[in-house]
Amino acid sequence: MLLHVIVFIWGFSPILGRYITANVWQLVWFRILITIGVMFVYLKLTNHVLKISSKHFWQLSGIGLIIMLHWLAFYEAIKISNVSVTMVAFSTGTLFSAIIEPIFFKRRIRLYEVIIGNVIMLAIGVIFSIDTGYWWAVALGSFAAFTSSLFGVLNSIMARELRSGIISFYELSAAFLGLTVIVLLTGKFDKSFFVLDQASVLGLLVLSLVCTVFPFITSVDLSKYISPYTIVLTVNLETVYGIIWAILFFSENKEVQPSFYMGVFIILGAIFLNSYLRKLNDRKGEKIYSEEGTGNKV
Repeated sequence: MLLHVIVFIWGFSPILGRYITANVWQLVWFRILITIGVMFVYLKLTNHVLKISSKHFWQLSGIGLIIMLHWLAFYEAIKISNVSVTMVAFSTGTLFSAIIEPIFFKRRIRLYEVIIGNVIMLAIGVIFSIDTGYWWAVALGSFAAFTSSLFGVLNSIMARELRSGIISFYELSAAFLGLTVIVLLTGKFDKSFFVLDQASVLGLLVLSLVCTVFPFITSVDLSKYISPYTIVLTVNLETVYGIIWAILFFSENKEVQPSFYMGVFIILGAIFLNSYLRKLNDRKGEKIYSEEGTGNKV
């Protein structure tokens, strides 16, 4: 239930990404700055010990840079297209997770997960077969899905060793420092970088305080108890929420072809079929385990 609440909140973040008029560099930089400031206060008030080992420091820093790339790709996709296009491309996370999770957790790759992931990819091809103007946005959205799946798996490993608040704080601090260096090197760090209109300020506050601090810390904590694949599968509902919000706020149903929604229904069908097959597979595993246990007792 808690995971679905988080996903519902995340479903509004792409809407804010389109609402905020600041460019993607400003959007991500200020989002992280506000978030780590609030997280630092939270950690101090809850008596978290901020000291960690050098090994954990470098591990979390690496994951933080992946998160930075994820947000840059995700919001740039929204800026150059729209919310609906980006969210559909983001649905490819199911395929990426089906491949990445077995590698890190050393389990067998399930064929049906890969097949369903490819069905989702084909559905995206159907959606954008008419208008090729969105392909760069699709590439960025898919890259955002890949990086999301990657840091989701890595966080589930780190969550076994460190508290979720500490993980989130160090990762986002590294993301902030990494992005600051990039902005400095590209010459974007001038006076205009710190000039934000009222819509951007309001949107960034909501995006940081509502859609980042609580959901990010909680999702990391949940990764201790829920597999990364299950989290990614549930997060795909963010696509549904995001598209619904986009239709309500920006009338995006007028910006896309009918084939778009046909593809969306194919993707949603694949996601729910995946969930059903996963449950059957888990029950089969439990049955085999139970039978083996009974045999051992005889």
